Amino acid sequence: MTTQAQQSAVERMLRHHEIEQFLTHEASLYDERRYNEWLDLLTDDIRYYMPMLRNVKFGEHERELTREMEDLNWIDEGKDILTKRIEQILTGVHWAEEPLSRIVHVITNVLIEDDRGDEVDVKCKFVTYRNRVETETDLFIGRREDTLRMVDGWWKIARRKVILAQSVLLAKNLTLLF
Repeated sequence: MTTQAQQSAVERMLRHHEIEQFLTHEASLYDERRYNEWLDLLTDDIRYYMPMLRNVKFGEHERELTREMEDLNWIDEGKDILTKRIEQILTGVHWAEEPLSRIVHVITNVLIEDDRGDEVDVKCKFVTYRNRVETETDLFIGRREDTLRMVDGWWKIARRKVILAQSVLLAKNLTLLF
């Protein structure tokens, strides 16, 4: 392996570590209820999209996910609505978050799909556990497709597509974010 190839491999490894650390930090902020700091990690033009999953016949896989901004989705929002969701939770009188849920995100299988320098497309898998009140527990498993953008020297989330591995949600509400 040439010195240039070695340097390129090291740079890719360092970028991967940097992105993995960002995603882990982001999950920690949310899990620790540091919601305003979490919101600061979103670009002003973010699109946060969680399609519904349909059961479709073989060969019709393109219909499996509902379409962004066209069909009914679990979540299809920009930063203004995401901010309002957080503000509502922080009032302390949000019926579905009183008392606040205990949430843990596990992020794994981080894969950089495309690195354009100041923007990076990343795929990862997640497990999100939520416990509410005394006995309500929810487990969400899925994958994410994120676009991260460098803004003023810091990574921010410019786009997030969350794809749950289930077509029916058994949770009583969907107040958490992934």
